[in-house]
This record gives sequence, C-alpha cells and structure tokens, in this order.
Amino acid sequence: MLEVRGLQKRYGARAVLDDVGFDVVEGRMTGFVGGNGAGKTTTMRIILGVLDADAGTVALDGALLGGGDRRRFGYMPEERGLYPKMKLTEQLVYLARLHGFDAAGAKRNADELIDQLGLGERRDDEIEKLSLGNQQRAQIAAALVHRPEVLILDEPFSGLDPIAVDTVVGVLKDRALAGVPVLFSSHQLDIVERLCDDLVIIAGGTIRASGSTASLREQHSGLRYELLGSADAGWLREQPGIHVAEFDAGFAVFDADSEAAVQAVLREAVSRGDVLTFARQQRSLAQIFTEVIQ
Repeated sequence: MLEVRGLQKRYGARAVLDDVGFDVVEGRMTGFVGGNGAGKTTTMRIILGVLDADAGTVALDGALLGGGDRRRFGYMPEERGLYPKMKLTEQLVYLARLHGFDAAGAKRNADELIDQLGLGERRDDEIEKLSLGNQQRAQIAAALVHRPEVLILDEPFSGLDPIAVDTVVGVLKDRALAGVPVLFSSHQLDIVERLCDDLVIIAGGTIRASGSTASLREQHSGLRYELLGSADAGWLREQPGIHVAEFDAGFAVFDADSEAAVQAVLREAVSRGDVLTFARQQRSLAQIFTEVIQ
C-alpha cells in the first residue's frame, strides 16, 4: 500500500498543498480528481521524488520511500516525454534496459505491451510519426515496460478515442488484478467512475473527500428515490418527511428524511395503484464532485 500523509507545499505565500493524505491500496485503482491547479500533479511529483514536500511523508508498505524504491514505480507524466526520433520498439526496449532487464527480457516486455495496446502495426515507427493518440498509448507503454510494482499516471486517457480508452482500461485493470496499486488523475469523470475502486477528490490543495467509490456515492446520494406509478403522484407533496424534487403525473423524484418515510411512501403508492418503478437514485461522480468542491 502506498501511504501519503500530511503533505505540505508552498511557493512563497501560496499554499499549493495543505495536509494532503490518502492511501493507494494494493490491487485497487484509485482515481485522483480535481480541477486545474487543485494540486494533483504536485502531489504526484512529490510521491515520485521529483519535488520535495515542505512537510509530510510518502511510504510504501509502511517504509518511507527513498530514491532506489522509486525505481519500482511506473510513471506517466501529463506532458509527453519520449524521444521523438526513436522507433517505438527501440524506445521501450531502451527504457526497460535502464531498469535492469536484459536485451531479451526488454524486447519481450516491449512486444507484449505493443500488442496489448493495439500498436502492433506501429512498432517500427518513429515516435514523432505516430498520431497523438498512439503517442499517448506509447507513453503508457513506457510507464509499464519495466513491470512496475506501483503505477502513477497523470491524465492517461487524454487524447484517446473511445476504442483506445477501452484498450488502455483493459491493460490497467490487468495490472491492478495482478496486485499493483494504481493512482491516476483524469478530468474525464465518466471514465473514473466506471474504472476506479477508490476516489480522492482534491480542491485548493486540500483533500475534500476520499474513500471507496461505493461509499462516497452512498454518502453523498442521500435518500433520493424515483417513483413511477399508474396513479397521479401529487399526494407525495403531503407525505410527512418527503420533499418532492421533480413531479409529472405518475412520475416523481423525491428526497426522504428517513428510511421509515421511504417505506411509508412505498406502502401508500401500492395502495393507490400499480407501481412500475420505485428505486433509489445514485448520484453520478460529476454531481458528487461539484458538491464536494463548492
């Protein structure tokens, strides 16, 4: 488990990070979301040792990280950083060799990733001749080619079309299933929502919410229900502990003060006619994100 505790970072009078802390758990994918300038990239660079924190610690399995430990990490920066004149396979083999793989092992890893990421027809192309989406896939391959024990990815889905997104998601899920802790930032909240086991929401350099996706959705959804029945639902307005949010003939969306109030609504609805839909509404990540950072 990657453990981030109490990170502080200032540039002059401006606090960039203020007591930032969260965990990235083995075998789970953690989405790190926030607006521009929220502190995501600064946090990732401190985790990787590229920046020094003014205070706080980063540990892996309880041991504070040193320079050598970070060789076990895979990192993809938001800015592309590959050598433009090198061919794709040559680039990946070179990076794997830097991490200690012999020539055969480096080539094997490179070929495997190139195929998994759908770059087989581009394996002998120079990086600069790849499309922007394929350059992004190449950058992801560069972060994975040395088989890292921890993955830190900054906007890995930027510039990818939906098919490429699905391909990359499959590769990252495979790494997580193999036990690798994965932390990635993204502005594409729909991808984060369907991919992540855990979420960390940051705004203004502070953590506003963190936990499992399911628990955050449960926490922020409240008791909001959707009702569709054969009878007009106007009676809901008179129901104790109920606040109607939307209403149209037999359809209504309402918030309840308690589970008892929800059950009372259900009993009353059944007594008035057929109930076609009665379900709790789950808030989307975009809705939760907006609520949390305001």
